[in-house]
Amino acid sequence: MGVVLRNLQKVVPLRRARLRRDVETLRHILGIHKFDLGIICVDNRRMQRINHIYRKKNMPTDVLSFPFYEDLRPGKLPCPLHRDELNLGDIFLGVEFVMQQCQEESLDLHGVLTVVTAHGICHLLGYRHETQEEWTEMLQRESYILSEYNRLTGRHLEPLTKRCSQDR
Repeated sequence: MGVVLRNLQKVVPLRRARLRRDVETLRHILGIHKFDLGIICVDNRRMQRINHIYRKKNMPTDVLSFPFYEDLRPGKLPCPLHRDELNLGDIFLGVEFVMQQCQEESLDLHGVLTVVTAHGICHLLGYRHETQEEWTEMLQRESYILSEYNRLTGRHLEPLTKRCSQDR
């Protein structure tokens, strides 16, 4: 099983090989290699349209996740009955939105894309942040994932903690 990585935007130069490698590392950490995963990189216009349609928020955002398994308990892997159910879902990365954040805060684009992708994968695995308790649980999981990622790669990524107050 694998990762389908599509770049549907032309605003931000993107190193797809690096993003793919980072996603594979995240999948290894989470033990989800047997599941397919879609990563779609989009610009602000497309992200705003998707956010408006599915969340009724008429603005771009950094990440939107569309899980294959709707009612998954946080931290529990799905138990597919058929081979075609070996799918976690799709993650839309708002690459232009992320780039604007990186420019404002002097952050590395690919590092932040990895952090945002980890957040999106957490959503595919049943994590939510609609309450403070859910947020705390999700932040702990993201922190663990990124600490393992850092251990394996020698990088120094951390979760984006602003998300709690911004309802994304």
